[in-house]
Amino acid sequence: MRIPRFTKVLATLFGLGWTVVAAGADAGTLWATKVRPLFDLHCVKCHGPIERKSGLELDTPEAVLKGGDEGVVVVPGNPAQSRLSQYLLAGADPHMPPKKQLSEADQAVVREWIEALAMTAPSAVAAAPAARTFGSIPEAVDTLLAEGWKARGLQPAAAVDDRLWCRRVYLDLVGRIPTSEEIDAFVALPAEGRREALVDRLLASDGYVHRMRELWDVFLMGRPKRDNHEDRRKQNGWWGFLEEAFRKNRPWNETVRDLLVARGEAPEAKGASWFLYERRNEHQAMAEAVAPLVYGTRIDCAQCHDHPLAREIKQAHYWGLVAAFNRSKNIDGGNQVAESAVGGFINFTNLRKESQPAIVTLLNGRTVAEDRPAPGAKEEDADDRYVDPKAKPRVPKFSRRAAFAEAATQDNPLLSRAFVNRMWAVCFGRGLVHPVDEMNARNVPSHPELLDWLAADFARSGHDVRRFVRGLVLSRAYGLARGTGPADAFASAMERPLTAEQLARSWRVVAGVAPDDDALRRATTAALPDVLPREYNATFQQAQFLANAPALAELLKPEGSGTVPRLASIRDRTARVQEAFRRTYGRQADADEVAAALALAEGTEAAAGASSRDLLWALMTSAEFLTMP
Repeated sequence: MRIPRFTKVLATLFGLGWTVVAAGADAGTLWATKVRPLFDLHCVKCHGPIERKSGLELDTPEAVLKGGDEGVVVVPGNPAQSRLSQYLLAGADPHMPPKKQLSEADQAVVREWIEALAMTAPSAVAAAPAARTFGSIPEAVDTLLAEGWKARGLQPAAAVDDRLWCRRVYLDLVGRIPTSEEIDAFVALPAEGRREALVDRLLASDGYVHRMRELWDVFLMGRPKRDNHEDRRKQNGWWGFLEEAFRKNRPWNETVRDLLVARGEAPEAKGASWFLYERRNEHQAMAEAVAPLVYGTRIDCAQCHDHPLAREIKQAHYWGLVAAFNRSKNIDGGNQVAESAVGGFINFTNLRKESQPAIVTLLNGRTVAEDRPAPGAKEEDADDRYVDPKAKPRVPKFSRRAAFAEAATQDNPLLSRAFVNRMWAVCFGRGLVHPVDEMNARNVPSHPELLDWLAADFARSGHDVRRFVRGLVLSRAYGLARGTGPADAFASAMERPLTAEQLARSWRVVAGVAPDDDALRRATTAALPDVLPREYNATFQQAQFLANAPALAELLKPEGSGTVPRLASIRDRTARVQEAFRRTYGRQADADEVAAALALAEGTEAAAGASSRDLLWALMTSAEFLTMP
């Protein structure tokens, strides 16, 4: 019994989807999906913003079309006359890339793109379309996605039925499957308005609060490396801060401001300082954690030079963000982060060996104005530089953290885009920009108008988190069945694995016990730590956990009052199988599934407890259970 389940688990974890580009794609799609990744891998190191060998840059279509010191390298529509493609041929002189021969398939990609350029007017600058008006988030989502499907010749998948939709929305909003009784109660309601009513009830529940805290704890802090790290987050108010923010539906920009200021002055801000405190006075770590939150993109690559691929991210942005926090220092014996009123003026050295002052400059173009001391002048710290010199910690009259927080959370469209994209990925399995923490010029949105509209609407709503999540899950697109189309089209639901927290709670629902249990949750998060990873990669250890986890064995004991003993009490073995499927999947088993399940029970009726345990274990670690329905 263990080996078939183990094999199926491996197949499930390793078998998650691929992105396919349709034949005859336009030049822009070919560039984004095929050509740019190819050039990034083989060409941009020497022919990009940093090296610029022969004056040629190959990191953007505009740069390629501009050419280099020896003139143009691309003749749109004519690969045979384009030096860019001719230099890739075997035996070419000069030959590119040096000391490497690209495969024929890679060369064909370049030729296909050059041919597609004949249909593009590179010099034309299209006017930005006027922003359209939609009456609701679902209307915007469904209208703009449908337009994308039509343009790409795609047919959307069918809608899932109400039972499957109910299971999906429970998992996304409260982090567990519904009980079979909850599903039955939902489908028994009048069809009109029942989905809206269920969503509103779940959004008002503690389950939603805990689910959002679990997600954003990982997004903002990463998985704790040791149990005591998780305990410290809880004990120092970090979990409480997040939960209160989602329970009260605080505007997202206000929540982020509290994280950046890290004072805990107001009751709702208690615990927010742990965001910086856990970085242990490592100001670069602070900056690198803040960037995806307020900009939507990592900026780590700009530490030593301007970003080699995303031109808009400069070295000055990296060190300016470090400067925003380098007056901060943890206070021993608590979770408070003090801030000095003086010092923290740093310089960084660019690739030309020039020293530049680090000025707090945001990616949206805003800067934090601050008087710098004259060269050679020494700043003196004094009580009159602080709001209350007797307070602990003292708050500077000019707080660099607070000034940055104000700039980052007021009239900053990047903040809204980052949140919208992240929560879209939570609900759909992939961001409108992928990866979700690389929202920069290198990763264009799959649906630019939709992302723009959602981000602007989120800001107009006062950064209303609950309203935004509600709109996503009530869209038609959210309720589509799985399919095999391109992942970035959202014409069908993606196959996405459940998080450890979703699994732990759902296992306990199936087992017939209270959903929350710390021991099972910790064991599962240790084995399956990923939340929205860039790529889903299973490990042998994870498969072992699913096949033989002591925590699951404890949960599925034949003794006691849970689901296993109740199943064992059903004398008819077919009825027992059907009840197991109903409690695990919320549906009936088909004839083949019944036959396969009965084949597992090779003992006698005296072994009904053991066979019921094994059946539930197999169902709870199957492909269907481990992934979002």
